Amino acid sequence: MPTLTSPKNTSEILKKYQFRVQKKYGQNFLIDANILEKIVEAAEIGPDAFVLEIGPGIGTMTQMLCEAAAEVVAVEIDEKLMPILGETLGDYDNVTVLNCDILKQDICALAEQYGGGRRMKVVANLPYYITTPIIMDIFESHAPVDGITVMVQREVAERMQAGPGTKDYGALSLAVQYYSIPEIVEEVPPSCFIPQPQVSSAVVRLKKRSEPPVDVADEELLFKLIRASFNQRRKTLANGIFNSGIIDFSKEEIAHFIENLGLRADVRGEKLTLSQFAELANALTAVK
Repeated sequence: MPTLTSPKNTSEILKKYQFRVQKKYGQNFLIDANILEKIVEAAEIGPDAFVLEIGPGIGTMTQMLCEAAAEVVAVEIDEKLMPILGETLGDYDNVTVLNCDILKQDICALAEQYGGGRRMKVVANLPYYITTPIIMDIFESHAPVDGITVMVQREVAERMQAGPGTKDYGALSLAVQYYSIPEIVEEVPPSCFIPQPQVSSAVVRLKKRSEPPVDVADEELLFKLIRASFNQRRKTLANGIFNSGIIDFSKEEIAHFIENLGLRADVRGEKLTLSQFAELANALTAVK
């Protein structure tokens, strides 16, 4: 099989199968060998690794993963790519390709069925519009995942590692940092893809934490508070929580809880650290 990191070969196989890129799936095929190698290296994939790849496309990165890992499960939503993957991955006996929507799959069940319960590495070139739901679904499933290494829109990557008080800081920052340690590994220009996207991308490594960095009695409430505070970013934290209706307290009572943390009653959610959100969640849980 000719190398898929050649623009010419990628174009030829797409033409051979009369494949047309579908915008609804955010299809941009990575063709830069150096970037692909950096993704595999960043994911720390060794010869015993079990890998879940989301969105293999035509199999360019999948081939490298098969060379590096013991077992690969590639989940592709577009059934029109299945014949192409059948050809490009035909030489490998350590890969299983599933034609399905990852958001409708039980991640824990996939790990058990194909990895025998082994801890897995997740690698993906994610469609920009669905990055957050996929990452959060993996984390919240509590599947045996060591880490996630993904290609995402650069702005999304910056939000993942943003801190309090910055313009990029938000619910995604807090959620990602609760479950993992995010690190931007490499920035990737549009020229590394076919077709070229309109935005720059970045490779992000999310190293799964063994334990969350904060102690919180009610994890669900913590994330409800976080979402409420950023759903109405321009409003005060007290107003955001009160308007969300997630807890049965008056606006004045909520403001009192916030002041007990040593914060101003009119503070906005974007100023709070993860620890402060956890303190607030614990204070509210104690009196519910």
